[in-house]
This record gives sequence, structure tokens and C-alpha cells, in this order.
Amino acid sequence: MTDIEKHQEAFGIAFNSGDAAAVNAMYTEDAVGVWEPGNPLRGQPRRDYLVEFLKVRKPSVEAVVRQQLVVGRTAQLVVEWQMDLLDENGEPESLEGVAIDVLHQGEDGYWRYVVDNPFGVSGPWAAEDTEDTGDTGDTDRT
Repeated sequence: MTDIEKHQEAFGIAFNSGDAAAVNAMYTEDAVGVWEPGNPLRGQPRRDYLVEFLKVRKPSVEAVVRQQLVVGRTAQLVVEWQMDLLDENGEPESLEGVAIDVLHQGEDGYWRYVVDNPFGVSGPWAAEDTEDTGDTGDTDRT
């Protein structure tokens, strides 16, 4: 995606379609994904995890970019997201969080993730855990 303003929308379309090849094309070769807090994955393990996650968990995500900072060919995005998916037992669950992502614009003009950290400042928390508590998303949760 050559326009950083449209990157998140394009990512959501590819992700929600379950097209792992299209999603993986939105990452640099050595990008890191932290889809399980404390377990960063890079390179082929990251790509393999994504393929399996899309296939088994059948996720659907909605996301809104809350902040972006672009310096030359590097961008940092703060993205608020909500995801519906299947848990490990095949039961529906909803998760939400605030991601901190870093992207790089390649020589071809396309923006790609260098760091995809969906739980950058949050959770993961089940969506229902925050609905009734009035949680403001503060990062001091344990």
C-alpha cells in the first residue's frame, strides 16, 4: 500500500478475507509480530503463525488508527482494534486492544510492517472484560 492513510483499511480487507499471502505481503521479510504477548515471532515462524491463525481462528477485525507519526520512510501507528474469532476450543470470543505498529516504506513505495504489536499498550483482554468495568485502557492492568 503506497498511501499510509489507507494502509490499515487495506490490511483489514486482506486480514478479514483470510488471505494469508496477501496479509504476509504487507510485512517486511524480517518483520516481527507479537500476536501473543511475550512471544515475538520473526521471519518464517511469523509467516507460518499467521497462516495457521487465519485458518483455525477465523478472525475478523475492525480497527481505527488513533495516531500516526511519519518520519521519512518510517511510520508509527497507534491502532485501536476489536476482533471476533474462535478460541482454542472453537468457541466464539471477542478481543480488543491498542496496537503499536512500525512500518517502513520500501523503494517500491509500499508501506510494510516492521513491527506488528497488537497488544502494544494493552491486554489482551476479552472484550466483555472491559465493557462493564469502565476501563479506560490504562496500561497498569495486571
